[in-house]
Amino acid sequence: MPPRLGTTSARTMLPTGTVTFAFSDIEGSTQRWEAHPLEMRSALRRHDSLLAEAIETHGGCVFKTVGDAFCAAFERPSNALLAALDAQRRLAREDFVPVGGLGVRMALHTGAADERDGDYFGPVVNRAARLLALGHGGQVLVSGASADLLCDVLPPGCSLANLGGHRLKDLSP
Repeated sequence: MPPRLGTTSARTMLPTGTVTFAFSDIEGSTQRWEAHPLEMRSALRRHDSLLAEAIETHGGCVFKTVGDAFCAAFERPSNALLAALDAQRRLAREDFVPVGGLGVRMALHTGAADERDGDYFGPVVNRAARLLALGHGGQVLVSGASADLLCDVLPPGCSLANLGGHRLKDLSP
């Protein structure tokens, strides 16, 4: 597992300055918990392990988890994208049929980070969270700021599709 909030190593490893945030969330998890509470415990443990492995493999740091949501920080947007793609591939190979499948949405956004006591705050984090809310299970949404930094370093077989501009709740364009 990558370093977690509250550990000395996590605080010393958190990226500063310009950071790429990778947020994830299981789509429809509340309904799955209601319908399959025992199976969801096992599915969530496996989900958490797969995401943590992908984030750690690509140099990221999980700085917060809330329920089934992960918040990770990366020094480079290319590493965040590789982690998101790796996580989606790992999740797709798993058998989550007992809980009706798991669709995990992810969002990447890059900007100047405000860090305090092992957590991040401010407009960049807010934008990443709002972008995540627009996604659907299996999607990796990439903000314009991150896309500009990624367009020349995409991994083989990967492309970005422009989905157009979207208004993000409570945020200026």
